[in-house]
Amino acid sequence: MLKGFRIALVEDDDIMGSSLVQRLEIEGAEVLWLKQMSRAVGALRTPRAPIDAVICDIRLPDGNGEELFNTLNRTATPPPFLFITGHGGIEQAVRLIQAGAVDYVTKPFDMADFLDRLTLLLSATSQLNLPPLLGISPAAKRVDALALKAARSDRAVLIRGGPGTGKELVARRIHETSDRRAAPFVPVNLIREGDIATALFCADGAVARTGEGTLFLHGFSRLPDDQQHALLAAFDAGFKGRLIASCGHEMEEIVARGGVSAELFFRLDMLEIPIPPLEDRSEDAVWLMSQLFERANTRRAHPLRGISRLTEEAVRLHDWPGGGRELRSRLIRGVETATGDVLQPVDLFPERLIRSTEIMTLAQAREKAEKEQIINALEQTGGQVGQAAKLLKVSRTTLWEKMQKLGVPGSSG
Repeated sequence: MLKGFRIALVEDDDIMGSSLVQRLEIEGAEVLWLKQMSRAVGALRTPRAPIDAVICDIRLPDGNGEELFNTLNRTATPPPFLFITGHGGIEQAVRLIQAGAVDYVTKPFDMADFLDRLTLLLSATSQLNLPPLLGISPAAKRVDALALKAARSDRAVLIRGGPGTGKELVARRIHETSDRRAAPFVPVNLIREGDIATALFCADGAVARTGEGTLFLHGFSRLPDDQQHALLAAFDAGFKGRLIASCGHEMEEIVARGGVSAELFFRLDMLEIPIPPLEDRSEDAVWLMSQLFERANTRRAHPLRGISRLTEEAVRLHDWPGGGRELRSRLIRGVETATGDVLQPVDLFPERLIRSTEIMTLAQAREKAEKEQIINALEQTGGQVGQAAKLLKVSRTTLWEKMQKLGVPGSSG
């Protein structure tokens, strides 16, 4: 059952540990038994051979499983964790699941159930050699892991993220790694669809075509009230497919302002997958650029030699309000119009060429930045200088003097 897998067991109890090691080895696993958190950190951070899964007791003599998991997460993505806890630690275990751990069992547990959970965990782990979906950062890997976790469930899924963050890519990954992958994946863009009722519920509409596959509704908050009720009616009538939806905001906020009825949201019991914006994943922006560059470069009569380091740094520093779509658009245009032999920042950001003739001195740039921050602070505090000074962490006198020097008007509050 477990042949070929290498499992780390973090358990200080000799009786429990011996029992688990014996059973895991009977099932064919290679087991690394660690009895202390301090030993486990080093062994799991730099293992002699890859670890496929970690079985970890939450209570340890020199710490706890949560500390171990969070410590490993600070520097890398750890192997999937299966936690062992007493009934009093269930709240902590649930918190760990929400942070990215895979599963937990409570003491005393049935060995057959324990092995089933471990086998399920390892079967999902074996799919982690799939190519990166959104990038190589810990945040992107977390989305990959949540998608694989969702693939093992039949719950409805809500994917949250801004424009160009790859929500449909995540939905397709869930479908293609699930037991429903042989059935259709049927996407409906509610933002662009003119007649939502027909697109969803006519005789050959999306709901009918889905069968036992996956129905993906992009822009879930745009679903009109009458179609919300029709969707619930379809579920009540025996809809056999799975629903995956996407939106750009916290679902609770959408429900609160009436965008999607509370009844629909809570009836669907949606598993949420948040996708952080690209501006918070600078290494993913560079990774995505390199992925797109190869394809775009082959279209040139005289391909570029590569991407300059200055361009990589410019991509890291850009805030990417349009997400991956903006990056793709800039990259394709930049590669097509580049005049040098490598891709330079001005090729991706031609608007900088317009500003480049007006180079400020460092003193001017510093004054400009200080003026912008002071104005922002005054706007937040309604023009109250004293409160703005606290936000900027300077004395009221210092702030007032800078305002006079930089020509920033304000009250004396």
